[in-house]
Amino acid sequence: MSMKEIYFAAGCFWGAQYFFSQVDGVKEALCGYANGNTAHPKYEEVYTDTTGYAETVKVSYNPERVSLTELTSLFFTIINPLSLNRQGADEGTRYRTGVYYTDAQEKAAIQAVFQAEEAKVGAPLVVELEPLRSFYPAEERHQDYLDKNPGGYCHVPLKTFRYLRLYQDLKLILADEPDPIARMANTAALIQERLHFFWTGFYRVQGEELVLGPFQGPSACMRIGYGKGVCGTAWKEARTLLVPDVEAFPGHIACSSESRSEIVVPVMRGGKVTAVLDIDSKELAMFDTTDATWLERISCI
Repeated sequence: MSMKEIYFAAGCFWGAQYFFSQVDGVKEALCGYANGNTAHPKYEEVYTDTTGYAETVKVSYNPERVSLTELTSLFFTIINPLSLNRQGADEGTRYRTGVYYTDAQEKAAIQAVFQAEEAKVGAPLVVELEPLRSFYPAEERHQDYLDKNPGGYCHVPLKTFRYLRLYQDLKLILADEPDPIARMANTAALIQERLHFFWTGFYRVQGEELVLGPFQGPSACMRIGYGKGVCGTAWKEARTLLVPDVEAFPGHIACSSESRSEIVVPVMRGGKVTAVLDIDSKELAMFDTTDATWLERISCI
């Protein structure tokens, strides 16, 4: 099958290019300017916000290895879809977000991802979805910028790139394994190996309790009641909980005195919580929305 193209405006194109270039199935990610009003724009012209162009990454991909749906879903992991003309510290219409397609038949698949994202965030998105009208590659100095300048600025958190690799490797490892315990075991092991948290593991729903499952780290609580502690509350409310200070969480269950902050992600199967992924750190406020975004994706593999 021949290569296909899709265009993503995700704020500053340096980080977006670096991100998509690491997606399995992507042959090339190219920085450029899309959907403006002048011919052959230069960066200095685009920077004035008078040309109508958005910093955009052209993604050439093999649809047999990665789908348009997956690419669009990954796009939403590196933007704030409720922020108009601003991503990170970058502000202006050149930093607006959008997905631009060249094949009208692809619009429905992209729209489905938009609708799912809108339902998730609970508000209308401020992300464009339009046909591509124009695209011009950016100057050579902007291509592969973060490869050339490893300490260069990027509005995409650096841990996003580690999570992307982890997510893709877990998809490959778990692809043909139906046993949930085996899947949990390898998931906990790989998260711990790559990200080095204090404790990483699963609690499985059994009746009215969470029962300890595969984990990496020191010994832990064997059973947790429905609605009890952080894990039981995440199960009851069926939502991810970010806890910057576990001592401040009402009803916190101290499985280890060394745990200072925590994230708990419900594992959903068939519309029900079947387990929770629990990760602890020795540091306060270790986890943020980037961790939540990627650990939720991992829990759905």
